Amino acid sequence: MPSALALRGTRRSSALDWPGQRRRTRVPVIVQACLNGARPPGFHPRLPLTIEAMARDGIACVAAGAGELHIHPRGADGREHLAAVDALMPAMRQACPGTLIGVSTGAWIEDDEAATRACIAAWRHLPDYASINLSEPDAPAVMSLLREIGVGVEAGLSTVDDAERFIALEDHRRVLRVLIEVGEQDIDEADRIATGIVQVLTRAGVARPILLHGFDATVWHFIERAREQRWSTRIGLEDGRLSRDGRVTGGNADLVAEVVARYRAGG
Repeated sequence: MPSALALRGTRRSSALDWPGQRRRTRVPVIVQACLNGARPPGFHPRLPLTIEAMARDGIACVAAGAGELHIHPRGADGREHLAAVDALMPAMRQACPGTLIGVSTGAWIEDDEAATRACIAAWRHLPDYASINLSEPDAPAVMSLLREIGVGVEAGLSTVDDAERFIALEDHRRVLRVLIEVGEQDIDEADRIATGIVQVLTRAGVARPILLHGFDATVWHFIERAREQRWSTRIGLEDGRLSRDGRVTGGNADLVAEVVARYRAGG
């Protein structure tokens, strides 16, 4: 099976240029669109829960400037299923050719470690990468399995303990990127945790790309922090449904367009 690096030979992220920078010093940051997450029906009128809706949203988000797509695969019943990746990926490849596409492997999806690994091992249509939560007990085994089948790894760190666990892994330098994704809703405390995670990574000499994002109350705060640090970020209905001005967004593509505009404005 092709490796994630081989796949990136034909599919690549769309990096954003920083105003005023020479091309040779361009910062390779992206805005990733996170289309649905574990959000329930009714969270937003345009939450994409079917493959057709995900494909339509993917097209719109890429047109709005998203460099990559992150998706929680859903079955015909609308629930999250890892086995649904095989139906999802061909549709997304056709809808968004050339775009890197990642999926979640959250332990809650199958709610069984063996079933999670069995579903991943059975994938016939591979995503470019998958996100792993280092807070989950089976994370190292899932990371190893993904590498074996040629899928890149996004290492999700939500606490300082997650970061310490991550750097203790022998192959931690082989991940595609590090996600700093703090669930804490108090902004000051969330900032403290994110800073602690960065300090652990710096101490260990981890040089992998960083994508910083928030959830609900911290979405726009962390987008601004990521922009200031010149890190990648993500936006979409998985993380929240409010625009920067506090109004309910029209959908994923509107959120992406707003963030891309912020990044391109520089400052």
